Amino acid sequence: MRDITLPLPVARTVLRPIFRGILNSRLPWQWQRRLMEIGSVAQLVPSGTTIDRIRLGGRPAERITATAKPVGAVLYLHGGGYAVGSAATHRALTARLARETGSTVYVLDYRLAPEHPFPAALDDAEAAFLELVDTHGYRPDQIALSGDSAGGGLSMATAQRLIARHGHTPAALGLIAPWSDPNQVPERAADLVINRPWSRACAAAYLGGGDSSDPGYAPLTGVLVGLPPTYVQVDVDELLHGQCGDLVAALCAAGVHVRFTESVGLWHVSQLQASLVAPAAAVLSELAAFLREALQPVDIRDLG
Repeated sequence: MRDITLPLPVARTVLRPIFRGILNSRLPWQWQRRLMEIGSVAQLVPSGTTIDRIRLGGRPAERITATAKPVGAVLYLHGGGYAVGSAATHRALTARLARETGSTVYVLDYRLAPEHPFPAALDDAEAAFLELVDTHGYRPDQIALSGDSAGGGLSMATAQRLIARHGHTPAALGLIAPWSDPNQVPERAADLVINRPWSRACAAAYLGGGDSSDPGYAPLTGVLVGLPPTYVQVDVDELLHGQCGDLVAALCAAGVHVRFTESVGLWHVSQLQASLVAPAAAVLSELAAFLREALQPVDIRDLG
């Protein structure tokens, strides 16, 4: 389907009440999930995209391809505060990633809190990556991890666990406004998409009775040395902007190759609206180019 280009002020005006109504700490999680699923029906998916529903790591997942001979894989972990969201709610974003990376994108429906608190999501992501290696035939360096918000934090935590437990280093990390430390309380009350009460409710739901000092819960506090090349995207007006800056500084101090983009005038995970807003499509294309380069490195012999 063809993209629809909305002016940024119009998009912001339309989206603000939608997010305010759905991501509401006074609304039961089941209702939030249901409303997000209903909204996902309106997503625009690029033509020529193939979506297969599969099982991965013991969980439902989607395998998305947009080219005849995809190279490498992206394991995508969706956002939603670890309590809402699904492969369906992120299909427009992940389908574009499949088209623009030329890779197969696997989108995991990991278990959600509060029914399944930490470390359930992390266990599911670890199992999914290991199945891609052990059963689907990918080498670890042929798989990139990517995710947005909570899914970005989960991608980091998954990479840390894979390196520590299995000696598997993914090809890259592509992180959209990663929530890398749920212990941190946002200084601002809200941005266009998320607000502090909802964020704190998600953090509590995900932690359950766990240990908040566990680096699997807060990967920013974990071992950063040895992580693969990492791209962090965030808008300057987001609640997570400051935390993303801290993460980038910590990654640089740990010797990780980092790329950092701060957009202006967008919103939290605006990449979800890439089919509606041209600047959001542009930043998503930058992420796709980074992942494509990691998964399809140019051989010096091909240049001459």
